[in-house]
Amino acid sequence: MHNHSTGGEYGPGPHKHIDQHKHIGIELAQEELTRPKIALIGNPNVGKSLFFNYMSGMYVDVSNYPGTTIEYTRGRFNSCDVFDTPGVYGISSFNEEEGVTRDVVLDADIILNIVDAVHLERDLFLTQQLIDMGKKVAVMLNFMDEVEKAGLEIDTKLLSSYLGVPVFRTTATTKQGFDQIKTAIEQARMGEQDGSLHHKVHTMLSITGSEAEAVLVLEGDEVVAERHGVKPGTERENLYIERRNRVNLIINAILTEKGVRKHIATTLGRWAVNTWTGIPMLLVALYLIYLFVGQLVAQDLVSFTETKLGHELWEPWIKGIVTQYVSLESWLGIILVGEFGVVTMTVTYLLFLLLPLVIAFYLSLAILEDSGYLPRLATFVDRSLNAIGLNGSAVIPLILGFGCVTMATITTRLLGSEREKRISTAILQFAIPCSAQIAVVAALLTGAGFQATLIYTAIIFTMFVAIGTILHRILPGQTTPLLIDLPPMRLPRFDNVIRKTAFRAYFFMKEATPWFFAGALGVGIMQVTGLLTVWQNILAPFTTGWLQLPREAATTFVMGIVRRDFGAAGLYNLPLSPNQIVVSLVTITLFTPCIASLMVMVKERGVKEAAIVWTGTWVVAFLVGGILSQILI
Repeated sequence: MHNHSTGGEYGPGPHKHIDQHKHIGIELAQEELTRPKIALIGNPNVGKSLFFNYMSGMYVDVSNYPGTTIEYTRGRFNSCDVFDTPGVYGISSFNEEEGVTRDVVLDADIILNIVDAVHLERDLFLTQQLIDMGKKVAVMLNFMDEVEKAGLEIDTKLLSSYLGVPVFRTTATTKQGFDQIKTAIEQARMGEQDGSLHHKVHTMLSITGSEAEAVLVLEGDEVVAERHGVKPGTERENLYIERRNRVNLIINAILTEKGVRKHIATTLGRWAVNTWTGIPMLLVALYLIYLFVGQLVAQDLVSFTETKLGHELWEPWIKGIVTQYVSLESWLGIILVGEFGVVTMTVTYLLFLLLPLVIAFYLSLAILEDSGYLPRLATFVDRSLNAIGLNGSAVIPLILGFGCVTMATITTRLLGSEREKRISTAILQFAIPCSAQIAVVAALLTGAGFQATLIYTAIIFTMFVAIGTILHRILPGQTTPLLIDLPPMRLPRFDNVIRKTAFRAYFFMKEATPWFFAGALGVGIMQVTGLLTVWQNILAPFTTGWLQLPREAATTFVMGIVRRDFGAAGLYNLPLSPNQIVVSLVTITLFTPCIASLMVMVKERGVKEAAIVWTGTWVVAFLVGGILSQILI
């Protein structure tokens, strides 16, 4: 903790050590060093500038922070210097804005934390971090007029009790509550720091000499750690989780909604992140998605569109046109309208199978998102996914993967780091069966019995966890924290849902279509050159000797390269025992991604990474399938 001497109208006097003033990078006169420093800190768009303009009046100094292009503003309020900082969600050094704000916070005597009262779930995370850093804090709850309009009630006395710092109600646009700013500065104090963190901080104090810097070192801030010549700590994940949990508890205690409908929405929102009620809600949500996407669309609708519109209408019609100019037996005819035809199978796959699934999944996603449940689901599963190197936002591509792994691979873009994109992409390609494949797998397992279903499910889930855990341990870096806004639960708006679905489906199809055609062309060329037959012959000994399956099963694995469900469907007519069904289904599920998925993975992750994953799926699928075969058969 900083040592202060007495002085200053609104806060402590000058630091005994002034080295930290170099962080601000402003040439201050000696008398300026004696003025208390007040930092306005808050998330983006919470109204800090309105507070700053009111406090600073005419005296304003706008500068670029040294070494960056980030602007910050310094002004005067009575006998204090006041600093307006970039909006951030946390104090660290993940980007330049956070780095600038961090240095201003470290040098400040008093923090006025501007909080959007309508989004307490988001903003109080930063508040709690400032308190954990041992800074003198006063909280200014802004947008209280919006709180009234939203039908919310905030118990500010109870909030102040939980945080251990004074809390003031304000509306910056009308300057309501601005007369309390002087009082807020005078009453700012250190708040309720987490008990377990308090002990860890004091073991670090002898090195940093500052409670705030001790917390940042523990949280793995590389810049602050380097200043003190120590290694960054590894506590960030645990501290962030505990801090987020503490914020959730505070919100549940101090926030209520007026009206029966809003009260129900608030209750559902709280249930969604509670351990005991969150799991049943998740199961219900997944079951409803399965009924809509897995049953209604993937089986009923797609069986109609693929069979009637694709195989019975489109393919005969386009074949008739092509065969007027090209022989079906020629190499060009095979590539265009053969078994893997570029204008037959590929168009059928894109328009009559994939498009309905894409629309259904994006429609489900938009409903979950617009209702406010999706961010709560991400928060709920965050701790579990941390164990495999991901944060809660990865739940979106993982859920989408059960619809279409190709589409899910594209949505890994929303993840916060390349490390997390690598882990989630690998899990998707290795251990997530798409909806079309699930339908075939479910049908085969039904005939094989409950024991076979149990073994299959256990192995696939184990592989899911194992791949994530292994990559989490061997890939450099750490999991990024989940900082997510929790909007109120509500009935989804029809126009929002349709707009999001149409926009996302259009851009997915636009990006994916060229890669699908490229993949089909590649397989067609392999077919006319005989390479496909060579591949089948190479696989046959592995299939019969190691996997102990009929020789014909080699063809199903080749078909699985083109489309996952083609491979699984190829097992239908083979004479397999229940144990052979389990072995074949485990192998085909862990087997290489389909051509479309591979093409998208090349585009998203690069040729090298896609080649490693693609080769790895071959090795893992046959290794796990073979070991299982030796045990069961």
